[in-house]
Amino acid sequence: MPKYIALLRGINVGGKNKIAMPVLKAAFEAAGFADVKTYINSGNVIFSAEREDTVALQQRCWQIIMDTFGLDIITAVMSAEEYADALNHAPDWWDNDTDSKHNAIFVIKPVSTAEVIEAVGETKPGYEQAASYGQVIFWSAPIKTFSQTRWSQVVSAKALYNSVTIRNANTAKKLLQLLGDE
Repeated sequence: MPKYIALLRGINVGGKNKIAMPVLKAAFEAAGFADVKTYINSGNVIFSAEREDTVALQQRCWQIIMDTFGLDIITAVMSAEEYADALNHAPDWWDNDTDSKHNAIFVIKPVSTAEVIEAVGETKPGYEQAASYGQVIFWSAPIKTFSQTRWSQVVSAKALYNSVTIRNANTAKKLLQLLGDE
């Protein structure tokens, strides 16, 4: 069975949308998914399933969370191959400067990466860098000028609020490792 990753948006943040990972894992298993693993409290679920369209899997994951926790949580779902391909095409500058923040912004279908980039606008040269591959936008910015960047506002922009979920570079890379482990 193929592997997938579900990246839940906006759970366990500031005491809101609380979801316990052991309960989430059990809910995915009860729904018929196999080899279910969760990683840290931000809602990262790796699982195996019969080959299925990722948008259909997003809907199934949403339904599991709604039925189990009563929460309307939007989820990005990617196949292991899509995830690995995107991270293996990260730009050279991403996650290479300890004085900068490095994030992977996962675009949630049916929204496209191009739509998110257009909505945010051009990067501010000298303040940030952004590049995309597939469903992922790689973004880096110096910590000292982070708040002055366009992309730091991506989560607070109402038009984009339900279109993305973000993981820092360390988490994104650890998830890639977990996808390859067996």
